[in-house]
Amino acid sequence: MKVNVMLKHAPSPQRHMKVRYSYLPQQFGDIDDLWDQLKAFVPTGDFTLGGPLEEFEQKFAELIGTRHAIGVGSGTDALKLPLKALGVGHGDEVITTANTFIATVGAINEIGARTVFVDCDDTFCMDVDQLEAAITPRTKAIMPVHFTGYMTDMPKLMEIAARHNLPIVEDACQALLADIGGKRSGTWGAAGGFSLHPLKNLNVWGDGGVIVTDDDQMNASLRLLRNHGMRNRDEIEILGYNSRLDTLQAVVGNWLIGQADDITAKRIANAAVYDEAFADIAGIRIPERPDDRRRVYHLYIVFAEERDALYEYCQAAGIECKIHYPVPLYQQDGLKHLGYLPGDFPVTDRHTQEIITFPVDQHLSREELDHVTSTVRDFYNGR
Repeated sequence: MKVNVMLKHAPSPQRHMKVRYSYLPQQFGDIDDLWDQLKAFVPTGDFTLGGPLEEFEQKFAELIGTRHAIGVGSGTDALKLPLKALGVGHGDEVITTANTFIATVGAINEIGARTVFVDCDDTFCMDVDQLEAAITPRTKAIMPVHFTGYMTDMPKLMEIAARHNLPIVEDACQALLADIGGKRSGTWGAAGGFSLHPLKNLNVWGDGGVIVTDDDQMNASLRLLRNHGMRNRDEIEILGYNSRLDTLQAVVGNWLIGQADDITAKRIANAAVYDEAFADIAGIRIPERPDDRRRVYHLYIVFAEERDALYEYCQAAGIECKIHYPVPLYQQDGLKHLGYLPGDFPVTDRHTQEIITFPVDQHLSREELDHVTSTVRDFYNGR
């Protein structure tokens, strides 16, 4: 019998999870030094665009390898503001991938533009071979999504964008430190947007985002847009937004950013454990792993036969697995105005029926990883 995963996406509160999905209690369980930094900061009153934010922006730019990093209020704003700076607005179209989180579409919608979807491939990112067919005279930008920590085929996408003179804003919210041939996510286009949401690979204690760019004019425009368009306290140069990364959150970011490389390496190592264990399980298909792309595993996703039954079996075994996502975004009620019909994006549709996400974060023990892999093996052996 088919399980309605939408209704059972979260585990029962009474069910004890041997392998939990959220790692925040482990990550922030021993933070005496961070509390000391926060206690020292609060009496300064430097809460808005303060010194710790400038420090964090510099560190983030160095981490990614760009000239500029601009802290903003959320990952959604980290996508919206570059589009606004490029002049995208009402009546324009922005092309993105059909399988993404709603924030990608929300950012496009908030500036009055229309989202145009392109189907994904089995790396979960945009099928760039289908991109050119989606370009119209109204297309004003392309927003590839580096979904799950994979990267879109950026060399091919860049060629198409250049041919049509279209700017690129990368949705790198799930792909901190991913790269293709050593060139990192966020550094390919006019700008790249990252999220600091609590469950991202680099996270703070609430919403936050960062935009990176090498373009000095883009940097100047973004700094105006995030702060009401204010040139200074008394002069308004343009109409902007209230989208500053809180300096208090920047203190947390400064405490954690030095761990970004280690966090990434641990996630990659955990994914390798899964890959090795799943390789000989007939019911599991591991996605493509292109040699030239560094995957950072914000999510660890595989294709699974009898996915819904496997999901329930793992939940019963105390594994807090997830589905990203059980309903195609283009079929959601809130996006019906875009006019897409069921079946328009068959790969995205197939993914909603086949994919399953297992915890992969840096705090998992080998025993927890082994519990996941042995549970999956037991499920398929018992069919």
